[in-house]
Amino acid sequence: GCRERKWKKRCIFHDDLVDKANNFFKSVCFSLSFFHSIKSFFSGGIDSFAGGITENMMQMYRRPILEEYEKLVVRMNTPRVMIDNAGCVNATRIMIDSAKKDGILLDAVQVLTDLNLSIKKGYVSSDGRWNMDVFHVTNLDGSKLTDDSIINCIEQSLGTIHRTRSKSIDGMTALELTGTDRVGLLSEVFAVLSDLNCDVVESKVWTHNGRIAALIYLKDCDSGFSIEDSQKIDRIEARLRNVLKGDNDIRSAKTSVSVAVTHTERRLHQMMFADRDYDRTPIAKTQHSLLVSVQNCLEKEYSVVNIQCKDRPKLLFDVVCTLTDMQYVVFHATIDTTEDGAYLEFFIRHIDGTPISSEAEKQRVILCLRGAIERRASEGVRLELLKPDKPGLLAEVMRTFRENAINVMQAEISTSMGMALNVFYVTDAVGQAVDMKVIESVRERIGSGYLRVKEVAAYGKAGSEEENRGSLGSAVLVSLGNLLRRNLYNLGLIKSYC
Repeated sequence: GCRERKWKKRCIFHDDLVDKANNFFKSVCFSLSFFHSIKSFFSGGIDSFAGGITENMMQMYRRPILEEYEKLVVRMNTPRVMIDNAGCVNATRIMIDSAKKDGILLDAVQVLTDLNLSIKKGYVSSDGRWNMDVFHVTNLDGSKLTDDSIINCIEQSLGTIHRTRSKSIDGMTALELTGTDRVGLLSEVFAVLSDLNCDVVESKVWTHNGRIAALIYLKDCDSGFSIEDSQKIDRIEARLRNVLKGDNDIRSAKTSVSVAVTHTERRLHQMMFADRDYDRTPIAKTQHSLLVSVQNCLEKEYSVVNIQCKDRPKLLFDVVCTLTDMQYVVFHATIDTTEDGAYLEFFIRHIDGTPISSEAEKQRVILCLRGAIERRASEGVRLELLKPDKPGLLAEVMRTFRENAINVMQAEISTSMGMALNVFYVTDAVGQAVDMKVIESVRERIGSGYLRVKEVAAYGKAGSEEENRGSLGSAVLVSLGNLLRRNLYNLGLIKSYC
């Protein structure tokens, strides 16, 4: 399309600029070096005269040339961010122009999702050495961004994404757990930590296909700092490993202490991917409609991934995170969301520049992407706990859940200014909705004023085979429609393609 040709011309211009700068810098250095050699050739008075001229010229020209070259390098490696609130009626448009680097798209999406922004539409194009990403975002209420502090935070965060790639865990010990999920497992885990005098500061827990992954940030209750005692760490790992093993998970249960974590949710994806949760038989039939297809575009030597599912927060992050960790590079992408669902299309290659080469690899990509999307697809009842924090509080809450046969499917645990801020997604022991009488009983024991209940609608309804085939055709039509609207917009025939 016209937009893609403009981006290609811009990328070619940037590449030419870089090559010219490199050649200019090399030629200047060569000239100074040659002049210095001529100076060294002569001796006596000529040597003294030429030496003075050479040294003065080198001091005169070298410093400004190096400074300009360094400025150019900084400019090439610093993303340029433009935020437009006027070009789209119902969303804020964010445009990112940056040098091409491994993981740059994931970093940008991660910044937006960590700021609790919803990505409604997006266009990604990467040619040569440059990326051009456009995202249409709203806040969680579906409104455009009007808070200047949020806009400034976006500009600063996206402008430094090449320097902010890891999360600091100073003062905390990061504990990673994977194993077979069962009712009451988290109750046993947090009871062990409480017994060993460990304070849970933050934690995120995911379950999928009968597997569980947890990332827990701990402090020592006595010192208030990270746990430095290696013997205590060994005891924690040994006892939790026994809990995770249970009666039938001797081999796959894993516990480990991490020194650094790149990003909590990305690490959870990596842990479940390594555990091969995507390749396991689901415990219960999923209730949502999800279509993933992979085809090869032989003309352009790309593999094309199409995804159609119900829209939800952080969907794009989950998909891009998985593709990146599977060593695929996204060259072009289109993201479109409506009330009916989300439609995502990615043109990808291996990190070595080749497309997907076999049917087995296609099926693996499909399974992995399905797993990444399903891990965060919350069903059941959402329970929100807001209560003054105290030692053992989390263990008490989880024990109450276990005694009432409530299974925690997901958990997000945090503490702030002496308050426990916890969110749980729960079902009954067989994955069905919890009886509200049981929920009320739990609220009475914990404190009805502390535990709030929020019903979670089903992620979607399972469609028939005929509906799924029709949906795949719909995805293709939507993709063509997006391309048509984009071209009409670039030709000036329509005012907006929001």
